Amino acid sequence: MPSFADRLKELRKAKGVTQRQVADFLGIKERSYQNYEYENSEAPYATLAKLADYFEVSTDYLLGRSDNS
Repeated sequence: MPSFADRLKELRKAKGVTQRQVADFLGIKERSYQNYEYENSEAPYATLAKLADYFEVSTDYLLGRSDNS
């Protein structure tokens, strides 16, 4: 199954937004967001929930635990 980083990048590109735009939505620095996509750090639960809402998917899908968005 895809990793969190893979899903995050896939969803961002499908939505047609930049890393900066997602970071701004989350209220974090662009570099912090990039670290999620590059698997250099893990997102806290509250951030996972915001990302799932932003991309309109479940957290299980975002984490690669399910193929059902």
